[in-house]
Amino acid sequence: MNNFFRSISFYLLIFILILSLVQWYSNQEVTQVRISYSELIQLIEKNQVKEIKMVENNITGTLKDGRAFTSYVNNIVGPSFIERIQPRVDKGELTLDIEEKPATPWWMSLLPSLFLVLLFVAAWYFLIQQSQGGGNRVMSFGRSRARLHTEDKKRVTFKDVAGIDEAKEELEEVVEFLKQPKKFIELGARIPKGVLLIGPPGTGKTLLARAVAGEAGVPFFSISGADFVEMFVGVGAARVRDLFEQAKKNSPCIVFIDEIDAVGRQRGAGLGGGHDEREQTLNQLLVEMDGFGVNEGIIILAATNRPDILDPALLRPGRFDREVVVDRPDVKGREEILKVHARNKPLHEEVRLSVLARRTPGFTGADLENLINEAALLSARRNKKKVEMAELEEAITRVIAGPEKKSRIMTDRERRLVAYHEAGHAVVAQLLPTVDPVHEISIVPRGRA
Repeated sequence: MNNFFRSISFYLLIFILILSLVQWYSNQEVTQVRISYSELIQLIEKNQVKEIKMVENNITGTLKDGRAFTSYVNNIVGPSFIERIQPRVDKGELTLDIEEKPATPWWMSLLPSLFLVLLFVAAWYFLIQQSQGGGNRVMSFGRSRARLHTEDKKRVTFKDVAGIDEAKEELEEVVEFLKQPKKFIELGARIPKGVLLIGPPGTGKTLLARAVAGEAGVPFFSISGADFVEMFVGVGAARVRDLFEQAKKNSPCIVFIDEIDAVGRQRGAGLGGGHDEREQTLNQLLVEMDGFGVNEGIIILAATNRPDILDPALLRPGRFDREVVVDRPDVKGREEILKVHARNKPLHEEVRLSVLARRTPGFTGADLENLINEAALLSARRNKKKVEMAELEEAITRVIAGPEKKSRIMTDRERRLVAYHEAGHAVVAQLLPTVDPVHEISIVPRGRA
């Protein structure tokens, strides 16, 4: 469809160009001298006019010296002008040619309307293309937007996932089923059709799903829950059907639905014009998940950080019948995650990742990756060849509190008051036995502080 539209645009451009050239050449005339009506009468009386041509109120002609001229008469003067020069025409002193204005071709009158129609079609095509994400999907409202990731150089395995050992153990059965499905089928076992990954943002739910596909070596479909729902009724259900049709053609495979709470919200809750459309999409998803056999090799993985709002029918056995909690890592898990993200970073010999792990309670995998990256950026900014502990310590502060506000000016009194205030926090924290130890005291404003 895209190539067809490009060819139409090309021929339309050629047509407009040819039409413009024809119009330009048709309007080209010999260079003419513009004279007034009174000057024309004087030239006629002096017998200096050779010929006159009238087209309605426009007068053109040629003088006896060869120069061309043009003039104009209104409707009142026109008839009297002809009567005035008629005797000279009869004597043969000049020639008079009176013509009617040529009629405009019928196709020329259609050009404005045709242009508006083409403009409307082009605008409609552009809007549809933008809403469908471009490409050749102009009229493919009902096609799934899932992206297929096959085995390539960026293959992710369990070696790239750290700090969530319990979650990896839960998914080892899924990997083994995709590698050796006959082993389970012969024993009458049924692998979970759907695995729901639950956890806060940044804990590695999407990475874990990609690692399952990488370990099993099967195609991996990824789609967001928001990609199903559209403003047009029935589009979401059609996209669900198309997604599972593609999955069956590429089985065994993994279908990963990120942020499934966008489409799997409990029915009957919420308001809005797309409420019925979302429920139709969810109903179709429920039918598709419970409608294929165990030998088709399709595993559904989904991720959410709001399991409390999911529809109960989605969580029943036979659909998402296994829930895997992907929580924030502990100190050991944080150290393993730091080792993964520090593989391609030249760390200084004095760097101790175990110390960093103890300094980052509550950090998710995404936070730790950002920490290592911020430290590398700081080292490059300071023209260092390796990432040192000082940059890592500063990166922790940047991730927690934000960058320093070096341009903010404080008076000595303000600085003293802030120092007393922060020192009070530190003293109280040091005296309380159940509070984390104090690592750093600073009066430098950061982020929103």
